[in-house]
Amino acid sequence: MNFDFPLILVLATFITGALWGLDALLLAPRRRQRAAALPEPERERVLKEPVLVEYARAFFPVILIVLLLRSFLAEPFRIPSGSMMPTLLVGDFILVNKFAYGIRLPVLNTKIIEVGEPQRGDVVVFRYPEDPSVDYIKRVVGVPGDRVAYRDKILYINGKPMPQEVIGTYVGSGAGIASTGASHRIEDLMGVRHEILVRPGVPGVEGETVVPPGHYFMMGDNRDNSRDSRYFGPVPEQNLVGKAFMIWMNWDATAKRITWRRIGETIH
Repeated sequence: MNFDFPLILVLATFITGALWGLDALLLAPRRRQRAAALPEPERERVLKEPVLVEYARAFFPVILIVLLLRSFLAEPFRIPSGSMMPTLLVGDFILVNKFAYGIRLPVLNTKIIEVGEPQRGDVVVFRYPEDPSVDYIKRVVGVPGDRVAYRDKILYINGKPMPQEVIGTYVGSGAGIASTGASHRIEDLMGVRHEILVRPGVPGVEGETVVPPGHYFMMGDNRDNSRDSRYFGPVPEQNLVGKAFMIWMNWDATAKRITWRRIGETIH
């Protein structure tokens, strides 16, 4: 089951704020009026806030701050699969810049302020076009108007092959051990150098398409183990969540350990 966490935060903020505000504006003055003519012990009992209001007053600012930070500044995500290996590993906890591609209202996802646009090479979290309740993370390889092709493990942008440099055979560990044996390469995506994994001889989805206006072509760095725009097509701009920029923790559930060296790494 997928929980709509932004909606839960908005509702929690509204409910706690409404309870606190209702008490402050209506109920508290009535309590003070009743208590004015009472002796001291009875007065304290009448003036005491209801438990529900006390909790609402305590939690409202905390929930509001979390909502604002998560909606407009940065949001944490956990990497559940190996589709972005070796850039991102299973168990990485990352931070996503929520204002890199425009400021949007929570829940409604309506853009209210233009800030920037995705560039080739950006690692982006987006809502899966076939099920917007699910978040995906991939790399932008094609922007609006690009002619993107993928043939024989080579990515082509507007007819030009993106150079690849083989740096060895990948050796995975923990949850990523299944990728051991893949060809470990560095791809130069029009000046953005990043690592990829491919498996020569393993058939994959090939083809060519022109990225329509307001859409972006996404691919995983683990090219033969990624469900991306080769399967579901270019991603609409309104599905973008933000740009991944940092790993703040890694927990390898298979090895049952924290990978300390990954903490604080930037994502590029």
